[in-house]
Amino acid sequence: MKKRLAWFLLLGLCLALAQPKGGELRVAILAEPPVLDPTASTSQEIPRMLYDNVLQGLVKFNEKGEIVPALAERWQGSPSSLTWTFYLRRGVRFHNGAPFTAEDVVFKFNRARDPKSGHTHPEYYRDIQSVEAKDPYTVVFRLRQPNQDFLFNLARPDSVIGPKGRVEEQKTQPIGTGPFRFVAWERGVGVRLERFEGYYEPGLPYLDRVFFRFLPDPNAQLAALRAGDIQVIGLGVSPENALVLQRDPNFKVITGFTTTEITVGMNNSRPPFIDIRVRRAIQHAVDKKTLVEGVMLGFGTPIGSHRSPGESCYEDLSGYYPYDPAKARALLQEAGYGPNNPLRFTFTLAAPYPYERRLGEAIAAQLSQIGVQARLEVVEWATWLSRVFRGADYQMTIIGHSEPHDIGIYANPNYYFRYDSPRFRDLYTRYLRTPDPKRACEIMKEMQRLLAQDAVNLWVMNAPYIAAMRKEVMGWWQNQPTPSLNVTRVYLNR
Repeated sequence: MKKRLAWFLLLGLCLALAQPKGGELRVAILAEPPVLDPTASTSQEIPRMLYDNVLQGLVKFNEKGEIVPALAERWQGSPSSLTWTFYLRRGVRFHNGAPFTAEDVVFKFNRARDPKSGHTHPEYYRDIQSVEAKDPYTVVFRLRQPNQDFLFNLARPDSVIGPKGRVEEQKTQPIGTGPFRFVAWERGVGVRLERFEGYYEPGLPYLDRVFFRFLPDPNAQLAALRAGDIQVIGLGVSPENALVLQRDPNFKVITGFTTTEITVGMNNSRPPFIDIRVRRAIQHAVDKKTLVEGVMLGFGTPIGSHRSPGESCYEDLSGYYPYDPAKARALLQEAGYGPNNPLRFTFTLAAPYPYERRLGEAIAAQLSQIGVQARLEVVEWATWLSRVFRGADYQMTIIGHSEPHDIGIYANPNYYFRYDSPRFRDLYTRYLRTPDPKRACEIMKEMQRLLAQDAVNLWVMNAPYIAAMRKEVMGWWQNQPTPSLNVTRVYLNR
């Protein structure tokens, strides 16, 4: 076994040394995040730039969505699943030169499980009873009760680890252990990274520098790519631009799967969407197949609940509410709306996201066919985060939920959908506590069906991953099992 492991390490080193080294990669992304710490904000633009590039956790997702070692070389769960022991890599240093030890892990997860600390998603960690540094390179987690998602949660961007005691500084000057170190955040322009010479994996990364440039306009992205100002459009390539670039031998277009559910969020605690008849009417009034084929030029897959086809235990509910304008009108009439009293509301769109804006405009047009008046409101990303996401001050919105395996958000009645279902919370708890994976999968499907039955939101489609780049860019991930524009093994074939 040791000989085989040594052979694989030697092979990996040889492959790393064989790749061209050096150069700067310039990548366009859609929006500027409010901070640069995924433990302080749920903006997915943060992990797109920093997950595994700069910031790492004990474990991580690879391109296939598998959970693989990161700062922990290996781990072991007890038969009861109540005790988990992680064995850390030795000799790892943070970008500021400080050694990475078990004390950093203990600090991180004591903060993560404290709901008053400001850490994102403390619910992911509430089952952790204690975190103990057995020695500088061994950490023991003890759980109050079994948690089906414990290891998955440790792979999320929320679980990245910084130096012990460093919290506020991470928001603007993140320090991690990844292959690149943070250099500068040029407000309104982009984020600069450079190779970390002390990275623990020999030969990596290949690039000297990476510049993530904030460029929300698809036409500006295309012009910058053609001019050579950028080499990659990291995500959100418009279908039209993808088709144009596919025909140009100087560029290549990568398409793959994501875990992004394009979701029309309806505020379940405010009129008119407090009425389930209205929410169900919206479902019947929208033709998802036409949206995918007409607006997205065939890119995307219709869905009917909050889970993506590439995720485990997926239940295809895309036909749960068939397109039926007559049924939609009848439901609205039951709810008290009609020609003399049309349904009116504000439909809030986030400015930087082209898929959502295009789809939102098309959905508003479809709703108008049954007499519904959706007033479109376009807001900047920071406004959307503060007013819609954090304050639930909206009626209807549309956004892509890209975090994998995030159906648990519906168990939180304070989440911006304001969905309050004791039955769903009970199902989610049963899912987490079930030791049998087969039974847990059945419960996961039941949760998806309940969300569809309650018409909590309108789930339009699973968004495709479409990236475009110059032909010399090699090693780019084809899929997005988690939001991460991972450039660890990207190189320029010049």
